[in-house]
Amino acid sequence: MAIRFSCILQVIHIKEYKGFAKQTMNTYATVVLAAGKGTRMRSTLSKLLHPLAGQPLLSHVLKSVEAIPSTSVFAPWRESVATQRPIVVLGHEAEQILSAFGERCQYAMQHEQLGTGHAVLAAQEAVDALAPLPDTVLVCYGDTPLVRSEMLASVLAEHLSQQATVTFLTADADPSSDYGRVVRDSHGDVREIVEVKRATPEQLQITEVNSGVYCFERAWLWESLHALPRNASGEYYLTDLIAVAGVQERRIATVRGSLDETLGVNNRVQLAEAEQVMRRRILERHMYAGVTIIDPASTYIDEEVSIGTDTVVLPGTMITGKTTIGSWCRIGPGTTIYQSSIGERCVIRNSALEESVLEDEVSMGPFSHCRPGAHLARGVRMGNFGEVKNSYIGAETDVHHFSYVGDATVGEHVNIGAGTITSNYNGLTKEKYHTTIGDGAFIGCDTVFVPL
Repeated sequence: MAIRFSCILQVIHIKEYKGFAKQTMNTYATVVLAAGKGTRMRSTLSKLLHPLAGQPLLSHVLKSVEAIPSTSVFAPWRESVATQRPIVVLGHEAEQILSAFGERCQYAMQHEQLGTGHAVLAAQEAVDALAPLPDTVLVCYGDTPLVRSEMLASVLAEHLSQQATVTFLTADADPSSDYGRVVRDSHGDVREIVEVKRATPEQLQITEVNSGVYCFERAWLWESLHALPRNASGEYYLTDLIAVAGVQERRIATVRGSLDETLGVNNRVQLAEAEQVMRRRILERHMYAGVTIIDPASTYIDEEVSIGTDTVVLPGTMITGKTTIGSWCRIGPGTTIYQSSIGERCVIRNSALEESVLEDEVSMGPFSHCRPGAHLARGVRMGNFGEVKNSYIGAETDVHHFSYVGDATVGEHVNIGAGTITSNYNGLTKEKYHTTIGDGAFIGCDTVFVPL
């Protein structure tokens, strides 16, 4: 019985990857399956938009897909194989994903969730509309944020080099796992993938399992999916194509990888587990690049953070958003930084920064707070319990303890004594007033600037 469904397709103009030849003899398309409802997350937010290391789950997968051409594994194919933006198959919460990712992807709609085979077939019109028409279709899942670009590239490169009909990623797992078993014949050739619920006791002892990343010959894929019968669950499983290829004596290739990379996130427990793995990867990347992290177990750094060499990050520090930190800084302990830019040779102790800019050689803390719009120029020294909001503080200025500077412009070489406040709200109107303090001014302790 052939699969029948309706499909809504959004096709966006294709841009070639920079460096690819305009005329190529081989192309591939990537299909990312993202139509599941994600009920086990217990959330009104799409499962694929839940944040992991500061980025949505789906964003991590797309980043790996987009980086395939730049991997060393793919280097032999870089000049002869091209691709386009990935096609994401949507279903539940489609509007949320469209709003979040926009033109980064192309999209296809799976109105009914009738299995993974049905989901891939929902992308047929999108794939066949690509120009040039791709020879290969790479398939992966949107809820596997730990998959690396190198692993995806390895599956694709093996598929191309073997000129296979089907290539898929396998891994070793404990016999008690619930992953589909990879069944091979006496010659070691793959014959099928058997799901746990229909595996024999002997097959359950197989430790090689399916990891859920596939490459298919495009023409064969569509023909086989259209002819695929429903299984005992009334659905169309992508894994059943392996047996079809085996019966047809098609070339089936495999790549052995790590099971951890293709772990799916289906609930918040698994989300927390993935977060730990991703955080460790990020910390290791920074440490290998020359950043000292004293206690990785108590340090949290988001995916988009950039840190210069010889900077030291002390325990209890959280750096999030698209934050940049220069070289030779000392950050922490007990410091939180969000979406900020920090120069070189800065010292920030037990303090908090939000959407702020610190130039070189700024010293803060302990227990200082830079709120959105704070800009501290070179050499500013900010004492304990000081606070700056939506203000520019000139070079070599001292903002002593228990001081608040809000909606102000402060010149260079200024001394702001302890307990000084710019009272930007006078209580008479809803407006915030601006305070300006010139270069070289000396402001004594317990001074309040009241706007009129």
